[in-house]
Amino acid sequence: MSTPSSILIDIVRVAGFRGIKDMEIALPRVAVLIGPNNSGKTTLLRAMQLALGDYSRFLCDEDVHIEANAECEKVILVDLRIVPVDASGNRTKAFNEEWAAEFGDKIKAEADGRQFVALRTRCTPNSIKGGFDTSRFTLERWPDMAAWTTEKLKESRFTTRFSSMPFIAIEAQRDIHQDLHERTSFIRRVLSGITYDPAAIKTLEDIIKTLNDEAVGKSEDLKSLKLHLEQLNQSFQGAGNAEITPFPRKIRDLSKNFSVHFGDSADSSFSMEYHGMGTRSWASLLTVKTFIDLLVAKHDKESQPCFPILTVEEPEAHLHPNAQRTLYKQLAESVGQVIISTHSPYLAAMADTEDLRCLRRTTDNIDPLRLSTSLSAEDKRRLQREVIHSRGEILFSKALVLCEGETEEQALPLLFERCLGRDGFALGVNFVGVGGSGKKYLPFFTFARDFHIPVFVFSDGEARGIKDLEKHFRAVYGTVDIARCPHITILDGVIFRPIMGHEFSPTWATGFHPKWSSGLSPKVGHG
Repeated sequence: MSTPSSILIDIVRVAGFRGIKDMEIALPRVAVLIGPNNSGKTTLLRAMQLALGDYSRFLCDEDVHIEANAECEKVILVDLRIVPVDASGNRTKAFNEEWAAEFGDKIKAEADGRQFVALRTRCTPNSIKGGFDTSRFTLERWPDMAAWTTEKLKESRFTTRFSSMPFIAIEAQRDIHQDLHERTSFIRRVLSGITYDPAAIKTLEDIIKTLNDEAVGKSEDLKSLKLHLEQLNQSFQGAGNAEITPFPRKIRDLSKNFSVHFGDSADSSFSMEYHGMGTRSWASLLTVKTFIDLLVAKHDKESQPCFPILTVEEPEAHLHPNAQRTLYKQLAESVGQVIISTHSPYLAAMADTEDLRCLRRTTDNIDPLRLSTSLSAEDKRRLQREVIHSRGEILFSKALVLCEGETEEQALPLLFERCLGRDGFALGVNFVGVGGSGKKYLPFFTFARDFHIPVFVFSDGEARGIKDLEKHFRAVYGTVDIARCPHITILDGVIFRPIMGHEFSPTWATGFHPKWSSGLSPKVGHG
């Protein structure tokens, strides 16, 4: 029997595709892609589909990367590295027997003896036929990132994809009711593979015949219809026997009228077309899990390895928070590798901190970011507990304004709008009360640094709090004079209180305006 966790696509490189000029991302077994809209999450999933699935036939001119100077790239490249791993996802030295037999001479070794398989997909425009030519190769070695697109490497062409690594893409738009009517949907693919032994077929078809006879015999309308249809023998040669079958006569025809009903009980269930989009979307996702389980079982039966690659866009669509959490667990338990893109703070909070990948768009590229691998176990727990789990909305921020308490958190958005004339939330700015002294800022600083989110601090002038703030700000961002830092505002000796009617002191407003307006400029770094 195959071991689903014995391999992993640990690195993906993409160049010249859509918004990606040149990018490398490291992937765990379950990866959760976060980031604002248009940050490149879907682009990364399509690049993987280009290498492992069927997206190449949909390539068009708009898929080629256009640089800031308006020049188009000449080629699209996608490289994948497959490595052996243990049950915990840690890289091991050699592939097991099953995968060694599957990959064969495509397996290469690094200088330290660790094995890998490197796959390259190259797409180039065809000036004669139009469209794109797609070629796939294995690489003799895994090149350094600095020159991976230009270095001359020994490539061995191969034309067939690995059936042992099926790529399964679930797009954001999904509906089980529509799936039932689409021949290529996953539920239709499950139904097309249903088989019974001959004895079972005869038994089932006898039951169906009895059911059809009963249904016609108990309906005067159907008996009348049958009688009139038997008059066909007046025009055509034959026995004149018309058979009415409210239920399909043959087992092979059952899937043509297949339907799914759902409800609190068998007596109160009703067809999926009458359910809301949340239930229909969720059901569609679960049919894909069924397809994967059956696929793995078929490979096991033939003693062949199977490692599905499942990508899911916005699984949270139409689902309430608790349903999103449940769905995440169901997806994470899937066999193989799972890559999820999401805008849901509830779903992202379910992931391990090591599994989060934040994508940020730059001028002509997309940067993949992750939390520092050097964080201690306690630092990770604090991040998960105090930031990601409690304030998950900041995962999608373009800037953070940190303050001490609830009063500031409620009042600062109003002050921001008064000073700049624009709503902060509409600009992607989140205002967060950390709830205490300067020590509470630390996990937020760490989070903002690793995910490249500009951070600003609004603090009272209490001496001990300022000392803690300075200590933890320096621990994350390095030596800095917080009294002169444009990202930190301290009201020396002042306690912040909003005035009735949400009016603020003019001196406060003029004091904040230059710092915030300059600090939100993309040219300004992290303090």
